[in-house]
This record gives sequence, structure tokens and C-alpha cells, in this order.
Amino acid sequence: MQGVPLEDVPWCAMDGILIINKPAGITSHDVVDKVREKFHIRRVGHAGTLDPMATGVLVMLIGRATKLAGSFIEDDKEYIATLSLGKRTDTQDATGKVVEEMPVDGLAVSRVKEVLDSFKGPIEQVPPMMSAKKYKGKKLYQLARKGKSVARKPCRINIHEIEILDFKLPEIIFRVRCSKGTYVRTLCEDMGRTMGYPAHMSSLTRIRSGRFSLVEACDLDNVNEKDIQSL
Repeated sequence: MQGVPLEDVPWCAMDGILIINKPAGITSHDVVDKVREKFHIRRVGHAGTLDPMATGVLVMLIGRATKLAGSFIEDDKEYIATLSLGKRTDTQDATGKVVEEMPVDGLAVSRVKEVLDSFKGPIEQVPPMMSAKKYKGKKLYQLARKGKSVARKPCRINIHEIEILDFKLPEIIFRVRCSKGTYVRTLCEDMGRTMGYPAHMSSLTRIRSGRFSLVEACDLDNVNEKDIQSL
């Protein structure tokens, strides 16, 4: 059907969108493999990677819907994250090795709000070494796993909304709505540094991706064909 517009192609029951609530401890590609096995279909993809430790909304594209991946990847994302002050890790999250540590005290919630607000709007963010960004044809995480670090160009992102949900030192739980390409763990480290402390991200849940929310997400182990949404 080469050359036929996607909207003119007949869709079958297995062509559509599946919203999965990704559990912690597996990769986004692991979810792809499980969905392939569950429905016995090869054409499965996702629209926006979640790190293994992260949970929440993972938009799965089934069958011919994989052709629409580009448009879904462009969508804004919304997260609830925990910023842990006092420790910086080599991965910027709780899975990494602690490389800097200091006690946390005397930080007022007003200062935290001031810092979070300062990150609103268009900002420059340097992608972490543990990411799929490429450097001379190789993914950064491949270099990082060999103990290498290279200079990375900052990327333009946009923090649309950010707010404190809970404040109990050394942890700050916050909600953020941001543009594609935003690394929340990098945001946590950068905000901690601005507050004067080493920091890392200790939890992350994606609660929305574009028009899809966590409320409509399916459990990976119990998903079935009726959960596939037609376009």
C-alpha cells in the first residue's frame, strides 16, 4: 500500500493505541516485547521512553499505528517526581552511585518554590550521559557504561508548569508539565544545585502523555485486546 495516505488505509482490530501503566524495573522495550508476545503481533512501538525505574503512562502503538509515532513523540509530558537533596549520583537518579554528599538543613519552602519557579519557561538543558542522545554515531549511555564522558550541547526545552506537592526534607515531591526531550532527573540535579545542594531524582511517574492520562492506563499483566483504542 505504498503511497496510500494512512487515513485511507483500512484498519483492523489490532491497529490502534494501547496505554500501559509501566511498572518499575523494566525498560520501555521490555514492554514492547511483552505486548508483542501477548497479541502475537510484530508491529509494536512506543511514543516516549521511560527509564527502568520510572512508572506510568507509556503510549504503545499497535500495527499500522506505528506510522504515527512521530506525532505522539512530539506531545508534552506530565510527571510527578521526587527530588532528593543531599546526594548526587552518577546517573542523576536513585539507581546510580553516590558521588557527592552533604547534610541538608535550613532550607525554607519559600526558597524551594522560588527555585522551581525560576525553571519555568524555555530553558537550556544538558542531556545526561545516561541517555539515548547520540555522539558521533554512538548513544551516550553506551559511552557512559564504558566510563567515558563527553561534552554535550545543551538542548532547548520548555517547562510549562511546575509546582511543589509535598515538602519534607530531604525530599521534595513536585509535578511538572514539560516539552518533549526533557530529562526530569537532570532537572532535579539542576534545581538541587541552584538550592545549594547535591541532588538526584528518587522516583518518577508519568501521569500524562499528550491527551492520554494515567487514569486510562492498563496494567501490563492484565491487558487484553479490548484495551486497544482505535484512532
